[in-house]
Amino acid sequence: MKKYLETGQIVNVHGIAGEFKVKPWSNGPEYLTQFKSFYLLPDGGERIDCRRVRVHKGMVLIKAAGIDTPEAAQRLRGRVLYIDRDDARLDDGEYFIQDLLGLLVYDADSGDCLGRLVDISQTGANDVWHIERGGKTYLVPAIDDVVLNIDLGENRAVIRPLKGIFDDED
Repeated sequence: MKKYLETGQIVNVHGIAGEFKVKPWSNGPEYLTQFKSFYLLPDGGERIDCRRVRVHKGMVLIKAAGIDTPEAAQRLRGRVLYIDRDDARLDDGEYFIQDLLGLLVYDADSGDCLGRLVDISQTGANDVWHIERGGKTYLVPAIDDVVLNIDLGENRAVIRPLKGIFDDED
């Protein structure tokens, strides 16, 4: 598993004091307020120490040490932000999307491999898993009644798909 995880992208400058606006790619903008540091490189390089992290209109505003002008903040525009996995707190049963991608997905009843998890859409109500099998992608709601078990160590997930999602159902 990666130590540094993509968490959002710097999309704009906010105000005149060097704050910048981040579009979050995580559980929501509030999640990012727990972090004191972010990184601009996937290996943990170019650390940004935060003076303040706050939510504003669904986006995250960050005031970072050493970035005190709109021009300095503008130079960061378009960059991806990373978090250190060790700094993150997840509740039981929560996972980073990046850790789930690539899992083999099995049917709870038949034991058959249904395919590989290739993408996850965050719809608001619930996540939707994109499971690829035989060149086709199936959309499966990631709800408690469907997703029964996730085992990152074994690189597998067990689901009980809703009727009609996969072609081979009766």
